[in-house]
Amino acid sequence: MAETATSGGMIALGDPVPWFSARTITGAHIDLHVEAGRWVVLCFLGSLAEPRSMGELASILGEAATFAEDHCVFYGVLSDMPADAAVLAGISGPAMAYIVDEGGELIRAYGATGSPRTIVLDPLLRAVANIAFDHPDGHGAIVTGFLRQLPEVGASAGVPLTAPVLIVPRVFEFELCDALIDLYRRQGGEDSGFLLDQDGKTATVIDHSLKRRQDLVLVDPETRAVLRDRIVRRLLPAIERFFQFKATRMDRYMVSCYDAELGGHFFRHRDNLNAGARHRRFAVSLNLNSDYDGCDLRCPEFGRQTYRAPAGGAIVFSCGMLHEVTPVTRGQRYAFVPFLYGEEDAAVREAMNAQLQTGETRYVGGLDRLYPGEG
Repeated sequence: MAETATSGGMIALGDPVPWFSARTITGAHIDLHVEAGRWVVLCFLGSLAEPRSMGELASILGEAATFAEDHCVFYGVLSDMPADAAVLAGISGPAMAYIVDEGGELIRAYGATGSPRTIVLDPLLRAVANIAFDHPDGHGAIVTGFLRQLPEVGASAGVPLTAPVLIVPRVFEFELCDALIDLYRRQGGEDSGFLLDQDGKTATVIDHSLKRRQDLVLVDPETRAVLRDRIVRRLLPAIERFFQFKATRMDRYMVSCYDAELGGHFFRHRDNLNAGARHRRFAVSLNLNSDYDGCDLRCPEFGRQTYRAPAGGAIVFSCGMLHEVTPVTRGQRYAFVPFLYGEEDAAVREAMNAQLQTGETRYVGGLDRLYPGEG
């Protein structure tokens, strides 16, 4: 870790940093939490009208080869719009961008008010370097030296990391898996979107660059009862034992299909950040088949390895963990993908009805109980 030469900064080495959302000078939207799983360089430059700021930026840009979308990304944070914004926009891309923080909120949150500096974050979004412009050994020299020695993301901790996922085999019997796949093939699925907050309201958005999946919602009460029975008897005991969480509610009864011919995938995301999703505690991804390639779970904060449950088995993980579904490269993957939560979470879900955009399905308590007789 590289220490800052200026005391009194708000960011302490080793601590998780504040998350933020912002627009770049090209109009791209940045959510820091999605940037996890790689090294992140936040360079608080102040105003580029200052010659010192331009010089320090030039020094860092000399290491441009270090910045790559899957390894290390760079964000320059400016206090005002630079006169040569078009030049910066021209050299922007997936691994390098610039944010104008005219209100100073982000600059203050990172302790850079009146003290330009570069803060480097590890793949878990914790500060590992905080280097002020007035560092006695030279800001540019320290930053470039630090960047050159950054290891690959998979080696960022010095030891191999394993994501906190639970794999439970034999939750659905093969006959049940086959019946659900057959039902999907007979009835078909509809294009699946994802939740996004816009102007304080949560809405379902479809963007195939971020997610491509088709879903069949299961409405038959008998089918839902069979699935609920298997989850309660074969999956919940393991969750309670290993995660110390007693689930009493389940959101979503549906069969999902990722199809290679359509480019099925789901870009990195978290499942519980939107107003309409804050009730979610654990995600379940229960595979119904195994005759496909790709389409595995990856948790970028913990490296590049992937995880897959066997047919009839489930992967369970926290809805707060950054994850993605890699592209399916052959065949179709079918899965049952509910969310689990508890009684207090159900109250949160009901309260969030007010923050759903018009047209979104409102939550009605009671239909999601895993133990209907106890309601």
